[in-house]
Amino acid sequence: MNSRTGSSRAPKRKLAKNPARRMKKKDQVGFSSFLAGILRQTGRNLARTWTTQLMTLLTVMLSVLIFAFFLLIHLNTIAAGARLGEELRLTVYLAEEINPALQPRIEERIRQFGAIASVRFVSRQQSFERFAARLGEERDILDDLGPDVLPPAIEVIPQPGLLGLGDLEQLAAYLTTLPDAVRVQYGREWLQRFNNFNHLLRVVVLFSATLLTLNLIFVISHTIRLTVAARREELEIMRLLGADQSFIRTPFLAEGLLQGGLGSALGLGALMLLFHWAAGQFGGTGMLGLFTLEFLSWPLLLLIIGAGTFLCTASSLVVINKSLRI
Repeated sequence: MNSRTGSSRAPKRKLAKNPARRMKKKDQVGFSSFLAGILRQTGRNLARTWTTQLMTLLTVMLSVLIFAFFLLIHLNTIAAGARLGEELRLTVYLAEEINPALQPRIEERIRQFGAIASVRFVSRQQSFERFAARLGEERDILDDLGPDVLPPAIEVIPQPGLLGLGDLEQLAAYLTTLPDAVRVQYGREWLQRFNNFNHLLRVVVLFSATLLTLNLIFVISHTIRLTVAARREELEIMRLLGADQSFIRTPFLAEGLLQGGLGSALGLGALMLLFHWAAGQFGGTGMLGLFTLEFLSWPLLLLIIGAGTFLCTASSLVVINKSLRI
């Protein structure tokens, strides 16, 4: 009896495990067939409307390329402005040299303005030696001249990034009140143009981002509508045969996802080729050592691709829901 009971229990345990395995296999087979059907439908959509799909892909690519191009220029300009801020100095030209005993008091007065990194007092002799060093091999023209031809000065270096253009103007006006101060020089006009150019680029980047968003939504929506219209009868037949909503809708979503992801990647790839060409043509030390070109970082590249993919997929979803009345 015990042996019979034991032998009868063993098969029951086996049978208890088999239904779960069978269900798991059925789910795997069902998902594989569903995925294969989705891929077939997506490939069919792309093959039937390949001209429209190609134009859509090129449009997405150019839109991302234009936006990323202006973004790249803007970020490099910001980096150049940061490097400029590190080297910025205001030079106060004096009528007479300040007595060394009074220099600490003058420096304390300058630092009262705030955000001052350092203050340097430059004598006539030091100015003359600097000027001669800049002339290099042509310094012979100074043989008949002496240090008296150059004025003494005070160099004021603000802390990087803490002073805007308006603050610099206030600091320059404050420095003109120092004893024996004749004038203050810091390249105000050049900084004003640089600042205006940076503001213009910021506006262009925002404007191109808005155009990119609207363009992607319009182009992807138009492409999906054409695809749905071309396959209207086939989709109705699929519904009558029992195809569920996800099976009908997913190929169009895959189409939008492919257009957004691939188009964004191609646009950034074209920008990278353009960047390397420009870096080879205009590389080196750059203008005044400020405009050292740097490409977009990898997180930013992935963010742009993700944003383009999301916009195209979301646009596809909205159009499918309207066109198919799901």
